[in-house]
Formats: sequence, C-alpha cells, structure tokens
Amino acid sequence: MKKLLIALSLALAATGAYAKDEKAATPQQSRMADCNKEAKAKDMKGDERKAFMKSCLSGKPAAEAKTEAKTEAKTEAKAEAKKELTPQQQKMQDCNKEAKAKDMKGPDRKKFMSGCLKGDAKPAEAKPAEATKPDAKK
Repeated sequence: MKKLLIALSLALAATGAYAKDEKAATPQQSRMADCNKEAKAKDMKGDERKAFMKSCLSGKPAAEAKTEAKTEAKTEAKAEAKKELTPQQQKMQDCNKEAKAKDMKGPDRKKFMSGCLKGDAKPAEAKPAEATKPDAKK
C-alpha cells in the first residue's frame, strides 16, 4: 500500500512539473509567437517574411527599415540598368526582332544574324540556305 501511494505521489508530481514547463514560455518563445502573428497579419511570405522575422526576433525594427530601403534601392538600380543597353546589346535586340519578324529559323537565321551583327549593308536579304548550295550536277 505504501508503495502504491509513493508511486501515485511521484506520478502526480511529475505531471505537475510537466504542466508548469508547458505553460511557462521563455521571452524568446513569446517574441517568436508575437513576430509570427505580426508577419501573418501582414501576409508576408518568402524572403520578405524571412527578413522581417530576423529583424523582429533580434529586436531591431530600425534595421528592418534600413534593409528594406537598401533592397528597394537595389531593385530600382537593377531596373535602370536593364533599361540602358550597351550598343552591342541594342544591335542584338534589333537583329533578333527583325529575324523574328521575318520568321527566320535554322541556317537562314544564323546567316542573317551574323551579317546583321557585323553591320552588313543588307543582311535582311539573306538568301535561303538551299539557294546558296552549289549544284553537284552542273
């Protein structure tokens, strides 16, 4: 009987201690829960959420603002850089458009692009590949 009482006492003490551990959240766990709620409320996903969670958990909201500003500046700079093509890139783009408009494919397109990029006077008049082959019967 004494053994049964001791066993029950230990079991109750163990479950009581376990319940206390479950309820007591550390400050880091509380912060994690708060940051998760905030990120979910703002419907953040992907890299944006990752950056937000990092700054929120470190307790540096100012760092998040700086990071976000830097990211936007980089994005704008990349967009500007895309708009400004080098002369070679512009020539390539123009030749591609012209070849596509003429529905050129295969060897004809290759010959046209080569002439166009070299700056030949009339690359648009590239002859079909069949016409440029020498006849074996002549």
